[in-house]
Order: sequence, then C-alpha cells, then structure tokens
Amino acid sequence: MEAIDQYIRFDWAIKRLLRQKANFDVLEGFLSVLLDEEVKIIEILESEGNQLTADDKFNRVDIKAKNDKGEIIIVEIQNTRELYYLERILYGVAKAITEHISLGERYHEVKKIYSISILYFDIGKGDDYLYHGQNHFVGVHTGDRLQVSTKQKNALVHKLPAEVFPEYFLIRVNEFDKLAVTPLEEWIDYLKTGRIRPDTTAPGLKEARKKLVYYNMTPKERQAYDEHLSAIMIQNDVLDSAKLEGLIEGRMEGLLEGKMEGKIEGIQEGLEKGEKKKQVEIARNLKKMDLPTETIVRATGLSVEEIEQI
Repeated sequence: MEAIDQYIRFDWAIKRLLRQKANFDVLEGFLSVLLDEEVKIIEILESEGNQLTADDKFNRVDIKAKNDKGEIIIVEIQNTRELYYLERILYGVAKAITEHISLGERYHEVKKIYSISILYFDIGKGDDYLYHGQNHFVGVHTGDRLQVSTKQKNALVHKLPAEVFPEYFLIRVNEFDKLAVTPLEEWIDYLKTGRIRPDTTAPGLKEARKKLVYYNMTPKERQAYDEHLSAIMIQNDVLDSAKLEGLIEGRMEGLLEGKMEGKIEGIQEGLEKGEKKKQVEIARNLKKMDLPTETIVRATGLSVEEIEQI
C-alpha cells in the first residue's frame, strides 16, 4: 500500500510546480474534469497569489490562467477560515475582468471568468461537497431564460447571459466522504487525502502520479513542505479548540440562567466569545511568525488596532 504522503498536496503543487508549462497537463486535467469540457492552458497570468514567501502561508494559494478560448480561470485554495469569503471572490473576479480589458476597447472584449475555490474550512451549511453558481435572467412570470441579441461578425446571434457572466465553483473538500468512483470524485479524494489510486485513469491524476511525487523534491523542498503541513495542522487545532471552548462556555452560561431565554442568550454569547477568542489566538500565532499586519487583518477579520494590542 502506498504512503499517504507520497504525493504532494495540491495547494503546494499549484504554487510551486504547476506554473511550469511542462506540468500544465495536471492542472488541465483537473479543470477538464471539473468544467466537464476539455481545457487547454495557454499561459499562467500574474496574480497577487504568485508569492513564494512564508508570509502567505495561511492565505489563499491561487493561480490565474488563460485557456485556448481566451477565458480566464482563477483557482484559489483556502486552508483556514476567512471572513467575508464570498465578497472576496466576487472582488477577485471583478478585478480580473477589469485587468483584462484595456481602456477604449469595446465591451465584447470582456473575458469570461471561471472562479474555482478549493476550501478546507466550513464555509456554511450545505449537504454537498461541490456547489456551482451562475448568472441567469429568468422570466418572473414565464420562467424562460432570456437570450440576448449580440452582433458578431456582422450577424446577430443569440447568447445566454451564462456565456458571458462568471461561473463560480465552491469545492468543500472536508465534506467529501464517498468512495471515489468518477474522475471528479477521484480528484476530490486526492485534494482531501493526498492519495492517488495506482490504476487511476482520471485526466490530470495519472500525470500527477509522475510529477507530484514527494520524494522527487530536494531535501530542502521537502523540509519546507513538511513545515507547511505542520503549520496548517497547528492552525486547524487552534480553530477547533477555540470553537469548542466557545460552545462549552456558552452552554454553561445558559444553564446558569435557569431559563430557556437565558440558555439561548448564553449559548449565543459564548459562541461569539469563542469566535473572538479564535481570531485573537490566530492573530497571536501569526504575529509570532512576523507576518505583515495587513496579512493578519485579512486572515482574522480583526482591526489593525486590535492586532496591535495583542
């Protein structure tokens, strides 16, 4: 049986290895399986996630690529909980749209954006591990989908808004608990466990078995990778402990009130205290690592003043 850590985690690979053209086939395989169409990467574009220093350890690891249709694909990996995540990905998509249309160009030059978030934290309530969102204009009374007339090559064609507006994919990795059968399930299983079946035929994964082998890294690279995994484990332990302490504290305060109203208020207050305690603890750990204040603000949701007082 193969060791679980034989293959490099996708978050590390996408940041260090998959930006190289020789390794595009791994990323292309993942995107093709997820989007259910063949994807060819033409180039990797510059993005604010293209950082290789330790201070981006707990923030998103992202990659921005252009496919052979001229569309932009953003892949973000988030290891720890971040407040206002939906607003963040909306901003990222809007920024990508404006970055790729020059002043004076016509609006038909606007690029279609695919935003793919691989999440290792609980973003909210839901029973599925994969969610997909798109813009549709649906008739309030008729239920039909609006098709917009667009002029292309001196002819009027009908186009659905979904062909223009961004698409969002949220992959809740920790919610996946199935036996991997389909190529998509095999990919999600790899994202969660780091394991790849020896007999896999899933696009991208068979290439990953050759290119993302743990022991192919240099000793220095393996050390940095191991430290990355350790830091993620510690951070998740802090989150879980703070959440549990807040829940227990809330229940105790509610019970002491002796009334249902007091119980509810106590639980709520305890949860709020636990959330605050969690944010403070995360900020304290990140400060010990000498991370910039603005990075800690993004990771915790605390204000600059609160962080400076810790």
